Amino acid sequence: MDFQPVLDDIVSTLKPELGAGKVASYIPALARVSPHQLGIALRTREGAEYCAGDATTLFSIQSVSKVFSLTLAMRNLGEVLWQRIGREPSGNPFNSLVQLEAEHGVPRNPFINAGAIAVADRLVSTCGDGRAEVLALLSSLSGEAVAFDEEVAASEAATGFRNIALANFMKGFGNIDNDVAPVLDLYFHQCSVAMNCVQLARAIGYLCNDGAHPLDGSALVSDRQARRINSLMLTCGTYDAAGEFAFRIGLPCKSGVGGGIVAVLPDTLSLCVWSPGLDETGNSLLGMKALEMFVARTGLSVF
Repeated sequence: MDFQPVLDDIVSTLKPELGAGKVASYIPALARVSPHQLGIALRTREGAEYCAGDATTLFSIQSVSKVFSLTLAMRNLGEVLWQRIGREPSGNPFNSLVQLEAEHGVPRNPFINAGAIAVADRLVSTCGDGRAEVLALLSSLSGEAVAFDEEVAASEAATGFRNIALANFMKGFGNIDNDVAPVLDLYFHQCSVAMNCVQLARAIGYLCNDGAHPLDGSALVSDRQARRINSLMLTCGTYDAAGEFAFRIGLPCKSGVGGGIVAVLPDTLSLCVWSPGLDETGNSLLGMKALEMFVARTGLSVF
């Protein structure tokens, strides 16, 4: 199937709505990003790539990074990882403290902030240099060198009071093994990675290829681990809007407050959409519409 006309049509159709939603103004470095942007990129399992709109513009991947940090942790720890991190949808905002207290410092899943901070803690324990490991993985998967946006990382560290509270709260329950500072440093840096839609659609490709590296075919994770990551993306990847994403789109997705969303159709293709304007749940407003249009135009879904 030639996906280029589909992507071009989606961008053209949504062009009058550019600027919809609100950028993540609580992170000062993201507050300056223009919401009048929309990019979409697709990569098939066989390696054909298509893109449209602002697909080569770099943006802060934010919580999309949680898929890749989880992948590293699953590779390093296997089933041990799940001893102190759950696998259930949260049904609450991604930075909820109330839920964490009620559940004795055990994050509901690895894609809410508390869960990703707990994953970062495991990476600090198992990686010689967690920041280098994250960059190496993303660079390898995308086939291009990627880097942290140090301004964004510093901005998050200076204003991430709730994330600091989450980390200390889990530390108080004994669910963080390391000092809080290096754990948060890794977490803030992984969220600050700058990539574009083309790179992310390529990087996430192992999840549509039974865990095989999208560029060299080597085993990144097992097919069983790839299925588990996809299932977590479907049920937990878009915060408390996961049910709506499953209903309207029907693809495993992971979003970030930088406006990016990656999506996977196992055995077929991987996608990335980006538009900085967010809805009330912290997901890209036009990104969600673009994915819904893609599924409607192609009939491709896991259901």
